[in-house]
Amino acid sequence: MMVSRPTRIYFENLVGSLLEHPDGYAIVQYNAGKRTLSDLQAFLTHASQLLHTRNWNRLLADQTAMAPFTDEERDWVKKYWLARNDRPMFGAIVLPEDVFARLSVNNLVSEAESAALTYRVFDNTIDAAAWLHTQA
Repeated sequence: MMVSRPTRIYFENLVGSLLEHPDGYAIVQYNAGKRTLSDLQAFLTHASQLLHTRNWNRLLADQTAMAPFTDEERDWVKKYWLARNDRPMFGAIVLPEDVFARLSVNNLVSEAESAALTYRVFDNTIDAAAWLHTQA
């Protein structure tokens, strides 16, 4: 199991599940398979709402099973989702197993560097969660 403490499901769609961790951070868990841009937009908009509603600034993005981002998805994430975060945020990203998805995530993260986002990439959720717990 990804976390040792119970989590609560906040939102789910074809893209994945958004979970509330009792230690005060969001878990963004991506599903395998294709998705539509509108489903990704809804998914990440709900992630923003969860962070804002709970006044959290940490998230664990488990992209292990995720398919590569399309160019359209990558552009939307950079221009709208990441750009809207105006306060410091910490992200622990668990890289996808699929090599093309891994490349897509690495490209997105390197292109979207932001003063408000501090992130680290990991190969597993245990190390990602451990790092996230050290962030204020």
